[in-house]
Order: sequence, then C-alpha cells, then structure tokens
Amino acid sequence: MSTDFKYLVRIAGRDLDGNKKVTAAVADLRGIGHNLSNLLLKLLKIDSRTRIGSLSDREISDIAEAVKNVTKKGVPTWFLNRRNDIGTGTNFHLTGSDLDLMIRSDVEREITTGSWRGTRHMLGLKVRGQRTRTAGRKGRTIGVKKSSLIKSNKKE
Repeated sequence: MSTDFKYLVRIAGRDLDGNKKVTAAVADLRGIGHNLSNLLLKLLKIDSRTRIGSLSDREISDIAEAVKNVTKKGVPTWFLNRRNDIGTGTNFHLTGSDLDLMIRSDVEREITTGSWRGTRHMLGLKVRGQRTRTAGRKGRTIGVKKSSLIKSNKKE
C-alpha cells in the first residue's frame, strides 16, 4: 500500500473520487457495473473494501488496463455488454464514450432500416413494450384541465 493518499484517481479518462471504496469507484465508470467491478477486482486480487485513493500506482494502472481490456482478463462472455456484435460477430465490452457512440449508431441503424423499434425511437415513444397511457409522460402534455371541460359542457 502506498503511504500518500490520492483524492482524485484518473481511470479510463474519468476522475474518480479517492474517498470511495474501490468497487464503487470503478462502478462509476460508464459501462462498468458493481458486479463487473467486483469480478475485475477479484481477478486482480485487490481488496474491494479499500479506498481507491490509497492504492498504489501499479494497482491503479492494473485496474485501468483491466477496464480497457475486459475480454482478455478471463471475464465470462455473458458479463460483456456487446455479445455477438451485428457488424463483426465477436464478443467485446465497451466503456465510456465508445459505449455512447455504439448505442447511438445502433439507434440510427434501427431508424434507417425502418423497423418498429426505429419508428418508436424516432417518435420518442417507449421502445420495449411499456405502457404509454399513464407512464413516461415526462416533458409532454399530460392531459386536459378539468375546469375547461366543465365550462365547455355548461355552454351547451
């Protein structure tokens, strides 16, 4: 363990809070969840209860390398977020801005093919079969005011 404490640790282009435990700090990275961070730390033999700011530079670089190359660290394929990719047919794991770009390109592909999912994305509606009558109304017109209905009925 290193004697000096780092309040900011940079991994995968992101500043992580040095006061957080290693599992939570690595899970803050886009594309890495708590389960995957626990698995990576077990594979690297790093105690998940320590603070990330108290790790040595070598351990931090090991974590950064593991996050960068998840598939080469012995992680099962069902843990990966990009299995059987449409373009290449391979299994890999994306993190950070690469994940955002891939999601955006997937949505664009769905829209250009004219699939049902693409149409729902284009219209800004729910894509996975959720209810739309009462839920998911954020930022949209919710309904008609009751007072205007009463006034229109009295005029008749």
